[in-house]
Formats: sequence, structure tokens, C-alpha cells
Amino acid sequence: MTQKNDVPALLFSFLITAGLVGGGFWWLTQKSGLNVGTLLSQGSNSTSSNSSNSSNSSSAQDFSHVQNVPSGLFTYGGSTSWAPIRRDVDAAIQAARPEFRLRYVSPTSEAPGSATGIRMLMRDELAFAQSSRPVTDQEYQQADQRGIKLKQVPVAIDALAVAVHPGLNISGLTVEQLGDIYTGKLTNWSQVGGPNLPIQAITRPVSAGGTIELFVEQIMKGLGFGATVQTVSTTTEAVRKLAQTPGGIYFASAPEIVDQCTVKPIAIGRTSNELVPSYQGSLVPPSQCPAQRNQLNEAAIKGGQYPITRNLFVVIKQNNQKEQQAGEAYTNFVLSNQGQTLLEKAGFVPIR
Repeated sequence: MTQKNDVPALLFSFLITAGLVGGGFWWLTQKSGLNVGTLLSQGSNSTSSNSSNSSNSSSAQDFSHVQNVPSGLFTYGGSTSWAPIRRDVDAAIQAARPEFRLRYVSPTSEAPGSATGIRMLMRDELAFAQSSRPVTDQEYQQADQRGIKLKQVPVAIDALAVAVHPGLNISGLTVEQLGDIYTGKLTNWSQVGGPNLPIQAITRPVSAGGTIELFVEQIMKGLGFGATVQTVSTTTEAVRKLAQTPGGIYFASAPEIVDQCTVKPIAIGRTSNELVPSYQGSLVPPSQCPAQRNQLNEAAIKGGQYPITRNLFVVIKQNNQKEQQAGEAYTNFVLSNQGQTLLEKAGFVPIR
């Protein structure tokens, strides 16, 4: 009998407790402004947002899987160091995604280069730009004054390689010696362990863009070129001249000169005891080229042992228009697994 009487009592106690808890919860939500539906919705949205961000940040396997690709013809241009990428990577993008058409635009009144490409982007002459150096503070300010927001995205690692005449008996140079040669402080190869032969330094003009700007800033410490430095307009012209100049020396993006048959890339070091070649293994002599060619020292460049490296950037205009969509799509193409593999084949070091 006692157990039967206990059941209604326990049930009554349970109902009283539930009522108190429910009432307390109602009072709390009313006083504090909390809404259970909102909290659950926020939790669901947060999970969905994180999942979406994770999906967007992951790189596509190949060009066919890149999403949000606009249709149309898009102009682009900029750094001359990107020439191998335009040749190998961009051609593959066009073949895989014919709806995304690209047209390289060469400047009419300025030398092609990173700075020129960024200026053309700000003048609405390009959908996006290719740069071999970061956007400068001054360029960001100029863009702001025009009501433009710029975004740069690194997509590859490049190195500046140094080459000399193939007959010059010199093993390598330190970064300091290289700077002293181009500022005119060193004028004879005998001053750096070579033969008694005048040094003939060759460069493209400073206005040519990112490569020269980087060299002047990092290697020459902002000083001007020496009086005897000869200026040429293109790397093709420089390589041709270097092959005909016994005391010649020239620098450029590594993929443009490391595998050349008519010049000799040399090692560069932070000190004379740590000279690192821009090429792999033993130097391939001109007599064995083009059957064999020097290959880029990717491990030393990516690992930081080689002292003159930089990132390559896609510069995108943040205007929520088709140009921004095109720049972002191109960036995603280059950062895809297929794009990074093709970058490597073109002579650059993948950033991923």
C-alpha cells in the first residue's frame, strides 16, 4: 500500500519541479532577451559558414574544378618575369576553360613590367595584373586616391639568377660583391678572384619593373647604377649581348636564364663560404646544350639557402565587378594543383 501511495506523490513532485524549471527558463529568456531559435540558428549558420570557408580555401585539383569562373574576354599584363607562365600555364588554362578568354596587353608608351601593370590596372586598362614584387605603399595610396582597393595574392616563388659569359672563369659572387659591381665600386674581375678583365655589367632600365626594382633595393641598397653599366631593353637582348661580351654579367628571373645555352649561371652567396648555385647539380657546359640544360635549384630556392628570392603576385581590383571575379578565378587556376605543377615545369617554385 505504501508503494502505491508513493507513485502519485512522486508524479506530483515531478510536475511541480518541471513547472518551476520551465517558468524559470521563460523568465530568464524574457528578461535577458535570449532567443533559443536564434541561438540554434546561429550555431547552424556558424557551422555552415566554417564549412563554406574551408571549401573555398581548399585548392582545386585541376582547372576543370575551379569554380566561379566568369565568361568573357579579360585583359591582363604586367611583369616580364611572368612570360614563361603566360606561355605554359595560361595556355593550358585557355585550353581547359575556353569560356575564360585571356588577352595579354603590352603597354604602348611605357616599358612592360610590374609597376606598369599595376598602373594600367588602376587606369582600368587591365582586368588584373601580374607582379614580380609586392604592391608598394605608394601604389596602395594612389589606388585609394582613385577610390580603388587592391589585393595581392602570392602564387609562386621566383629567384633572381646571375649569369656571365660562358668563358669567364669565376665560381660565384657574394651578394655584396654583386651590388658593388653594379654600383661601379668593382670594375675588374681580378678584384673578385677572376681574370684580369674589365667587368661589363648589363641591366634593363629601372623603369622595366619588379626585377630591377628588387635588385636596386635589396642588392644595391638603393644606390644608382655605375657609369659603365650598359642598359638593354629586354632579357633576350641582354642574353645575346652577354654571349658576345667576355667580361659581361647580367641578372634576371631565374627561369629566363638558368637554362640558356649561351651564358653561364653562377653561384651567389650571403658570404664567400656559402655560395649557392641557382641550378641543380653540376653545371651543364654549352657544348652539351640544348641536349641537356641546367635545371632550377628548386630545393635551395624554396628552402631559403639561395639568397635572392621573391614571390610572384596576382594583383586584383576589389570592385565587386567582373574584373575582380576574373582576377580571383585566375588566381585559383594558378593555385590549383594543376597550376602549381605547370608553374614548376615553367621554371618557378610552387608556393603550395
